[in-house]
Amino acid sequence: MFIFNSSIGKKFIQAISGAFLVLFLLLHGTINFFSVIDSFTGKYGVVAADENLFSEGDGLFKLGCDFMSLSIIDIMVPILALGFIVHVIYGGWLTFQNMKARGGIKRYEVSSKAATDSWSARNMLVLGIIVLGFIFFHLTHFWAKMQLPELFGIGNFENNPYLLLNVTFGSWWMVALYLLWFVAIWFHLCHGFWSMFQTIGWSGQTWMKRLKVIGVIFATLIFLLFAATAVNAFVQANFLAA
Repeated sequence: MFIFNSSIGKKFIQAISGAFLVLFLLLHGTINFFSVIDSFTGKYGVVAADENLFSEGDGLFKLGCDFMSLSIIDIMVPILALGFIVHVIYGGWLTFQNMKARGGIKRYEVSSKAATDSWSARNMLVLGIIVLGFIFFHLTHFWAKMQLPELFGIGNFENNPYLLLNVTFGSWWMVALYLLWFVAIWFHLCHGFWSMFQTIGWSGQTWMKRLKVIGVIFATLIFLLFAATAVNAFVQANFLAA
């Protein structure tokens, strides 16, 4: 089929899978930020004694995690995983094709380099590898202790997401590693956001300038949601924990 065999088709698949992951990041970051809101409302760490979903008295972050435990979300997990795999495979393939077409790994060492080439655009492969590598590290902290036991009965289920936050971000060096990861995601999104729209045809000069600005704003919002969650958990674990 054209969409799978042509370069344009592969770029389109890359853009659509990227859009799906962008929406997931926004949802995930928003739910994580609920823990910061809980800190200001006195609900941080509040988890009802029962095992029911959406129990009265749970903190907002716990309620958000309950939402992620719904059956419809469990169905979305393999779809998300597939979208992520497709995004990685096609991203690597397109990068290889670009390197091959432009003369190898030193393809950017040319006098006619376009002014629109940003650092993130020239290093999407490196950024992607960093993001990919840390995702597996991140999964061992949360997904493996909440979704994995529910889905496959592997490991011990942890019903207190605040505890996982405090344990994960209780050390300053862990917060530093996560912040570096969030920075890599920021750079990756700054280029990926407008590139996604360019691929589907929004390539006009006026709109492209707007999309690049919107991309930076969106990437910054995502960064702040996740960074605030990590820093707040560090403060809670080291200075405010009972």
